[in-house]
Amino acid sequence: MSDIISPAVDSDSKLGSDPTSRIAEVKEWLGSEFGRVGKEIPDFEYTPFSVSHLHNFCTLSQAKTRAAEILAKDFRLKAAEYRAQAARIREILESIGMAQENLPSNVVSSAQVLANVANLLNIRDTELSSFLVAMGDISLRKVSVEEKRAKVEKDSKVLLDHTRKAIARLTYLKRTLAQLEDDVAPCEAQMDNWKTNLAVIAAKERQYMQQCANYKAMLNRVGYSPDISHGIMVEMAEHRKELEKKTKPILDTLRSYQDLPPDKALAALAIEDKKRQYAAAEKYLEDVLHSALTTTQ
Repeated sequence: MSDIISPAVDSDSKLGSDPTSRIAEVKEWLGSEFGRVGKEIPDFEYTPFSVSHLHNFCTLSQAKTRAAEILAKDFRLKAAEYRAQAARIREILESIGMAQENLPSNVVSSAQVLANVANLLNIRDTELSSFLVAMGDISLRKVSVEEKRAKVEKDSKVLLDHTRKAIARLTYLKRTLAQLEDDVAPCEAQMDNWKTNLAVIAAKERQYMQQCANYKAMLNRVGYSPDISHGIMVEMAEHRKELEKKTKPILDTLRSYQDLPPDKALAALAIEDKKRQYAAAEKYLEDVLHSALTTTQ
C-alpha cells in the first residue's frame, strides 16, 4: 500500500493539479502495457478517482521497470565479465596442457560434480573453506529444521489430543441430544397432564375460596365470633341437655292434658302455669350461657 501511495504523492507534486497531463500519461502507459501483449485497452470512464488510481499504478510500474532495467544491465555486465574470465581461464588451462579435452573422463566428471555441488551450495568458488562454510550453514539449517519439526510434532500431538477430546465430547453431546429427543414426547405428555391437574387444582381453589367466603358470611349472620370455642360449645350442649331433662316432664304433662275433656278455664290456668315454668327455664339457660361467655372472656 505504501508503494502505491508514495509514487502518487510524488506524481502529484511533479504534475501539480493538471488533470489533462495525468490522463495523457495514463493513456500512454495503458497503450504501451496492453500493446505489449497484443490487446486493446478496455473501455472505461476516466473519472478523477479512476485516473488517480491508474496514475498511481503507472508511476509504480515505471519505477519498477526502471529498477528491473538497472538490474538486468548489471546482470548482463556481470555475465560478460564471467564469460571473459572463463575465456582467460580456458586459455591458461590450454597453455599448460590442461584443456578439458586433454583431461581424463574421470577428472572431467569429478570437476563437473564439484561444479554442480558448488552451484547447489550457492558458493562462488570451489575452495575448501567455501565448502566448509556452506556445509556449516547447511548443518545449522538442519538443526533449525529439526527443532522446528520437533516443535511441530509436539504441537501436532497436542492438537491430536485436543481433537480426540473434542470428538469424544461431540459423540457424548450427540448421544445426549438423541436421548433428550427421545425424552421429549414423554415429557410433553407429562407436562400436559400437569397442566390439566393444575387447571383442576385452580378450579378447586376458586371453589374452596368461594365456599370459605360463604361460610364466613354465614357465620357472620348467625353471630359467630372467635371467642366461642369447642369447650364452650360442649358446656352449652350439657346445659341444653339438663334443660331438656327439666322441660321434658313439663312437656309430658302438657301432652297429658291433651287427653282431658275440654275445659277452657282449667286449661288456661294450666297453660299459664307451664308457660311460667318454661319462661323460668329459658331465663335460667340464658343466665348460664351468659355466665359461661363472661367467664371465657
